[in-house]
Amino acid sequence: MANSFSRTLQGIWRLADPKLCIASTVPMIVGAAMAYRTLGFIDLYWLLWSLFGVYLIETGKNAINEVVDYKSGVDRFVTPDKRTPFSGGKKTIVDGLLTLKETKVIAVVTMFSAAVIGLYIVFAREPKVLWIGIAGFLISIFYSLPPFKFCYRGIGELAIGLTYGPLVLLGTYMVQTHTFSLEALIVSLVIGFLITNVVWINQYPDYEADAKGNKKNWVVRIGKEKGIKVYILLYVLAYASLFVLVLFTGNLLLLTALLSVPAAKRSVIVAKNYYNDIPRLMEANAKTIQVYQITGLALTAAALLA
Repeated sequence: MANSFSRTLQGIWRLADPKLCIASTVPMIVGAAMAYRTLGFIDLYWLLWSLFGVYLIETGKNAINEVVDYKSGVDRFVTPDKRTPFSGGKKTIVDGLLTLKETKVIAVVTMFSAAVIGLYIVFAREPKVLWIGIAGFLISIFYSLPPFKFCYRGIGELAIGLTYGPLVLLGTYMVQTHTFSLEALIVSLVIGFLITNVVWINQYPDYEADAKGNKKNWVVRIGKEKGIKVYILLYVLAYASLFVLVLFTGNLLLLTALLSVPAAKRSVIVAKNYYNDIPRLMEANAKTIQVYQITGLALTAAALLA
């Protein structure tokens, strides 16, 4: 019994994947910093509820993805030499940490809990975030589930960029301030392009398994070599959005986000040279996450110090 409980806890922990919650934490912290600059204070109570709700949705989305990837065979097709800390999916079922039934229960419980928290925020704090919440909730469910299966049909990258960019950042800002902000929208585009790039380069280790399992993300659709061009383009779009933001706000502190450029440059060099060599490609995976983190930190500081 003790071993079963410990196994299940390990599985839940891997599904929640605290080290990768940075994906949702970055836009929430940036949005909160912008709200602080607008109001002069932050309502910590509602920020914590927002964080908790988003983390639950993220865990639920991961659980749903585990079930679908296991049934499609994608997780079972990943060979040991292609498994990296940056591979898609959590592999909780194939590694024996969770059963299929347990994973389904976790998905239902976390998504239901997230919905309850979302409705609490809508009715007790800010009704205007209802549609943002509905959009995020539906994207999380149908990211993997039929009939839409976004990540299997080349829409997953867009779904991730939209969710962790505009939806999370604007939602956080609006819960705090009760208002929409064009500046916050532009900031969310920077975040959105960068998190999409994290997902994009993380699809390379699973390329063969995804193709075999009919998971037709865009790297599978256009191939690894052409995929690097899109990888570079996403960086260009992110930094172009940053310059638009500087012009729109006149806040030169935002240029500190360019401190991420060396990491971005290195990631591109590695990706171009080693997209077929997964162990050596991992440096590009790590650097892409660093770019996301450094940029998020710079945007937060620029909002607080402006």
